[in-house]
Amino acid sequence: MSFPNRPIAFVLTASNHGSMIVNRNDYHLVDGTNGYGVGYQILSNSCFDESEIRFALMLLDCRRKHFGDGVVAIDGGANIGVHSIEWARHMYGWGAVLGFEAQEIVYYALAGNVAVNNCLNARVKLAALGEVCGELIVPQPDYFTPSSYGSLELRGHDRNEFIGQRVSYDAASGNKVPMVNLDSLGLERLDLVKLDVEGMELEALRGGRSVLSEQHPAMIIEVIKSDRVAIEAFLTALDYRIFPAGLNILALHSTDPTLQQVSYQNGMTMLHV
Repeated sequence: MSFPNRPIAFVLTASNHGSMIVNRNDYHLVDGTNGYGVGYQILSNSCFDESEIRFALMLLDCRRKHFGDGVVAIDGGANIGVHSIEWARHMYGWGAVLGFEAQEIVYYALAGNVAVNNCLNARVKLAALGEVCGELIVPQPDYFTPSSYGSLELRGHDRNEFIGQRVSYDAASGNKVPMVNLDSLGLERLDLVKLDVEGMELEALRGGRSVLSEQHPAMIIEVIKSDRVAIEAFLTALDYRIFPAGLNILALHSTDPTLQQVSYQNGMTMLHV
């Protein structure tokens, strides 16, 4: 019996985050030599955004310190699961993670990474986070073509980022996935929300108005593709304080004791645990 020759996209690699299923094509070279992408960082450096991960882990520690065990964290735009896995491993015995990824192929890697790293306090779902519950047509890039898949925007517009390949937003070529909002999850506790959903951050926040108002979670929100002014206005109306954090903003409710552990020095937000 002969087997057909097929290209290989996903590989299992030993990283600082544990054994990870990574797409070796997950990169976009901007000048022929320098690139970006989750897979690019892991395969080049064995890790992904170490400082951002450490910051999130410190926030989780703060929430445990101030509110006790039973910490609940949402990873919105989980990609292949670096944050989800690091959070779940860190919170073994005292916290849980709920991750969302809207790209079906990427979701398969996410779920596999949760399983292979035995992060059984993490649950991951194939779904987009939005303002309302329903369905969303998600474009499907070619995962054998080098591209930054984590940079894929789910909605098409005239300023979509070029991720390394042209992406069709024709509904006929997309993949229909569930879209849920934060309020629909029925969470009795919520401590941390990370939103990296490629321009849908404000929609996701609006879909969580009730739970954010009741639970006052700390939030790490990417703002490079969203209307930062509108996001900050929305959060300020909910009595949140906002701090710059690189490509993200950190939002802490005015009643969160974690505020006492935050300082802003030399253009950087620092967390003192």
